[in-house]
Amino acid sequence: MTPLSLLGGITPEQFLKEYWHKKPLLIRGALKEVGPHVDFDWLAELAMQDDVESRLIEFNQGRWKLERGPFRPSRFKRLPASDWTILVQNVNHHVPHIDELLWRFNFIPYARLDDLMISYAPPGGTVGPHFDSYDVFLLQVGGQKRWQISSQKDETFIEDAPIKVLEHFEAEQEFVLEHGDMLYLPPRYAHYGVALEPGMTYSIGFRAPSVQELTTQFLVYLQDRACFDGRYADPDLQSQPADPAAIGDAMVAQVERMLQLIKWDGNTVGDFLGHYLTEPKPHVFYDAPDEPLEFDEFVEQAALAGVVLDAKSQILFRGEALYCNGERLEVDAADVVDWQRFANARKLAGQAFSDAMTDVLYEGYLSGFWHIADSVA
Repeated sequence: MTPLSLLGGITPEQFLKEYWHKKPLLIRGALKEVGPHVDFDWLAELAMQDDVESRLIEFNQGRWKLERGPFRPSRFKRLPASDWTILVQNVNHHVPHIDELLWRFNFIPYARLDDLMISYAPPGGTVGPHFDSYDVFLLQVGGQKRWQISSQKDETFIEDAPIKVLEHFEAEQEFVLEHGDMLYLPPRYAHYGVALEPGMTYSIGFRAPSVQELTTQFLVYLQDRACFDGRYADPDLQSQPADPAAIGDAMVAQVERMLQLIKWDGNTVGDFLGHYLTEPKPHVFYDAPDEPLEFDEFVEQAALAGVVLDAKSQILFRGEALYCNGERLEVDAADVVDWQRFANARKLAGQAFSDAMTDVLYEGYLSGFWHIADSVA
């Protein structure tokens, strides 16, 4: 692989081998050209929308305060000059050049790449010392921010605080990040950032679901697909006059045998992950075109300009099985390579698509899953 300036001049292979999940990496001048700054006014406007996850964190007189959006405009007018932070999740869903920036991290498989959150803070703004359960890249955009980090094992949080702030933080390293500098941190690596000047942190986060979540969702997946014949029966039932309320061993054994009918293999798990990993988050909604093209006009424009995935859409594949936004796509085997190309590049150049692929593309276009390339602002 080619060395990346985004990784400080090392290759993705070296990064994954030496740093990923293992140790921090400070990258000076990693990414200075980030497009128009998503400043406080821009973030505040996003934080007022119903379909945007946002938080406002203040630290005042030794106490933490957390508020969740959507916010009213008047709330931001009452903010003090320091000691607060506004955080907006999934900015990549709402700002095209931020979406483009997120996908520069495609040296990590899309199945792990989550979102780009932006936080803005005036001097003194912080969310306190904490750790994340996932890998994260912290890119400084404008201003300066002091980061202290620690590999400490003490994960005791301050009691009664509305956010998880470490009670005992012992800094081992300290860096001041300026515009374009970036810090990578592996999971559960304690860090404490404080704004020295007004500025933003672009946080590129990765999916790391808990075992509990994966197990729960897999059971839901199986529940929706399992179909078994038969019914519980006990023709050899024995009386238990001394303990009629007891659940007998014979009943337990029979139900155990029935539950052993639930089976899965790698194909089952792969299909589950295709559905699960592309499932949109609860607050995500797709915007169908206001004036949709007629089918023939869509075919003509798609062949000319190509199609591009909506920022909120995800296509993943396992072999010839393709998944989009929580559903398996029904595609012809002859079109699989084109669909895989679409998933990898998140866009397709204009071409003459097969009739079968065109039908699926048109359905997705009407649902807002993707758009004619030239129509994306």
